[in-house]
Amino acid sequence: MKVLVTGAAGFIGFHTAKRLLERGEEVVGVDDLNGYYDPALKRARLEILAGAPRFRFERLDIADRASMEALFARDRFERVVHLAAQAGVRHSIENPHIYVHSNLTGFLNVLEGCRHGGIQHLVYASTSSVYGANTAMPFSERQSCDHPLTLYAATKKANELMAHSYSSLYGLPTTGLRFFTVYGPWGRPDMALFKFTRAILAGEPIELYNEGEHERDFTYIDDIVGGVIATLDQIAAPDPAWSSAAPDPATSYAPYRIYNIGNQQPVSLKRYVEVLEQCLGRKAQRILKPMQPGDIRATCADVSALSSTVGYRASTSIETGVRRFVEWYLSYYVAAGRSPA
Repeated sequence: MKVLVTGAAGFIGFHTAKRLLERGEEVVGVDDLNGYYDPALKRARLEILAGAPRFRFERLDIADRASMEALFARDRFERVVHLAAQAGVRHSIENPHIYVHSNLTGFLNVLEGCRHGGIQHLVYASTSSVYGANTAMPFSERQSCDHPLTLYAATKKANELMAHSYSSLYGLPTTGLRFFTVYGPWGRPDMALFKFTRAILAGEPIELYNEGEHERDFTYIDDIVGGVIATLDQIAAPDPAWSSAAPDPATSYAPYRIYNIGNQQPVSLKRYVEVLEQCLGRKAQRILKPMQPGDIRATCADVSALSSTVGYRASTSIETGVRRFVEWYLSYYVAAGRSPA
């Protein structure tokens, strides 16, 4: 297949593109290489992908309508994995406009490209943050998600609604994946594991919000990528059992699906830090802080729908996943003499 991967220089996009290339697909990756975090890390990911003969990179902003129209007109993609977005829950409180630019306008351009390009299947990133004020655990795709706590979450919920409109109007098969706290090698510097590792090695304290009592469904990157690609292969189709009298939010009369993708084994932030300390052989200095605006106390994914559809099963423990991250971090930064920005 010829697959477009947006956000190919990002954490999940890089790993997804790499896995697709390893199984022989042709991949075109796009990214704007913005400065939300260290562009050098993004370029290092791209250098790895560039070693594959069936990979091509295009630097562009997905919110640039003309560039996206030209991309879809020039390349006859069969399927699209849309992972480009402005990420960061707390960042969306401080910089709301860039989330509308990337996550709404950018997603509209992707949908339009898929519509006019006759794309077989669009798989796109949503987030566990859409569950917002929900407290019933585990989170199920069949729950209502109408109370987001941040603009980031609201833009991702809007993506799901926009996708449904295109599935309904134009028969475009779309599948949204609600990611649950992804971590692993080549991860984002704004994520907790990266920040904690950097601080502990520097002898600096780490901040634990909600005094470390948060619980998160930490999901290792390899498990996530396996689910993304399995979903890409399973083209969304109308649900014959869908009823307008009792509408299921996760399916539709249109070729539309929403799935959770997580580990289904929540871990407290305190335990996460303990595992990191064991891997680093150092103790962390903890600063316990209160809940932050927009934070969710706990997340846990019900992944039964994805499991029954594509056989998805997360198999990486946090002990294994954190160790692999630390090994990568020490190799990429410490051994190579790089300074994490």
